[in-house]
Amino acid sequence: MSIDVANESGVPADEERLARLARYILDALRVHPLAELSVLLVDEEPMADLHVRWMNEPGPTDVLSFPMDELRPGAPGRTSEPGILGDVVICPQVAARQAERAGHSMQDEIDLLCTHGILHLLGYDHAEPDEHREMFSLQNELLAGWRRSLEEEER
Repeated sequence: MSIDVANESGVPADEERLARLARYILDALRVHPLAELSVLLVDEEPMADLHVRWMNEPGPTDVLSFPMDELRPGAPGRTSEPGILGDVVICPQVAARQAERAGHSMQDEIDLLCTHGILHLLGYDHAEPDEHREMFSLQNELLAGWRRSLEEEER
């Protein structure tokens, strides 16, 4: 699996951890091992530009996803097709503000945003109440499993 993480934000971030998180999520969702994913951290100005260009919304946002090959999670016992999953773009400055409001660390917020972005790349959405429940339930489940795996590593 090719996971490229680049930090152009100027904010220190644990790129290796983000790559490991992405791999954990993709493995959990049975995404083909040859799938490609890019995670990019940018500062507020380029994020605001992307937000206006692609969502027609002013100002920076926390995360944007740009799917490529419209891959979907694999069926039980089978992986998805190989291909290019797409790009997840995260703004750490926005994440820091959200983390403060939520009462958790910026790293936890970036983990959440990365997970959220990957789910969007895999076709999940939250526009409708049923979609919202499904996506956020899966997001919470994946993040809980990720945290358990980190705790096990520390032992």
